Amino acid sequence: MKTPAGSAGKGPDVAEVVATVIADVEARGDEAVREYSEKFDNWSPPSFRLDPEQIERIVAGVDRQVIDDIRTVQRNVGDFARRQLESLHDFEVETLPGVYLGQRSIPVSAAGAYVPGGRYPLVASAHMTVVTAKVAGVPRVAACTPPIRGEVPAATVAAMHLAGADEIYLLGGVQAVAALALGTPSIAKVDLLAGPGNAYVAEAKRRLFGRVGIDLFAGPTEILIVADDTADPFIVAVDLLSQAEHGPDSPAILVCSSERVARAALAHVEALLPDLPTNDYAGPAWRDHGQIIVTGTTDEAFAVANGFAAEHVQVLTAEPRRALALMHDYGALFLGEATCVSYGDKVIGTNHTLPTRGAARYTGGLWVGKYLKTVTYQEVTSRESSVELGRLCGRAARVELFEGHARSGDVRAAKYAGDPLPWAAGQYNA
Repeated sequence: MKTPAGSAGKGPDVAEVVATVIADVEARGDEAVREYSEKFDNWSPPSFRLDPEQIERIVAGVDRQVIDDIRTVQRNVGDFARRQLESLHDFEVETLPGVYLGQRSIPVSAAGAYVPGGRYPLVASAHMTVVTAKVAGVPRVAACTPPIRGEVPAATVAAMHLAGADEIYLLGGVQAVAALALGTPSIAKVDLLAGPGNAYVAEAKRRLFGRVGIDLFAGPTEILIVADDTADPFIVAVDLLSQAEHGPDSPAILVCSSERVARAALAHVEALLPDLPTNDYAGPAWRDHGQIIVTGTTDEAFAVANGFAAEHVQVLTAEPRRALALMHDYGALFLGEATCVSYGDKVIGTNHTLPTRGAARYTGGLWVGKYLKTVTYQEVTSRESSVELGRLCGRAARVELFEGHARSGDVRAAKYAGDPLPWAAGQYNA
């Protein structure tokens, strides 16, 4: 999942600070939210929620090209999310005569979308969280973003509005996440929280998980490139640094079957870094978390890459689509030189909220299905089938020593077929 630059790993005081803020917001509601917003963001307006007139004024002040680009990207994200939604089908099947089992996908009632600020106003996170939730059919989406140095992040507000957010709050940090998860007199609670954030926001989501659903546990952005002798070393270097700039703790890894390409890419990284405007983050990330691993074959490179279970895996090889067969642990694949991770981050349409820190071994990223609850229903209209199920239930439950469960089966077999009911003799007559 994307984490804004500067969100270094959880420090010794992060958990304590987060626990204090959450407890205070739960106890004092809006009063605590306002105090922490003023303390951490120097922001205490009459209302954190933007009204329609404010939103209209903010959006009107955004450059028209930016608005057009936001609409284009949101169309891409929405189109892909709709394809995902179309892949999910409700169904009902008759498994026995008169026994009907069904499945439905129901959107959560309310979702919170957190869009970070800080050094990087992650406008794209509004597309990924709000658009996807609305495509899923979530009736209420409450979106929060912090002010940036006391200013309204106009492009982010525009993105939230155009994405379909029902409520927009200029509010950030733990106080925003806690308000959404717990509810206050002025901010109704949500059922699911999605969106990246710094170490404090990530810890807040971790602590609140269970009381509210979350998308993923956030970690630093990761890139892993698999390359062979056909890769352009300059592109390899540029793409590694494109993700290293997310933060000083963002891993950037090259796994390459060509020592020539690996050495050339390293030389380009070292040449590009000094003049990169975000070198203050990309430099430490490369120094402390960068790796280059040379393998004997490209197949070995894919095997090594699987071991990392990286968030983003970019494939710069002669046959990039072989990765679809050989790789199984990754957040998202980017196949071929014409594709790059930055497209996924910003414009192409797939969701950029992805698993980090090895979580790709057991989960994918944020998608339209995350906002849906897959639920089932059952109906037995045949007494004969209910009798058979009742007898089976009685036997199966008693193996597990669940006498109460067994009796629920017994009573139907007794009422519908006259089976003996020794624990309630005379209740039903044959």
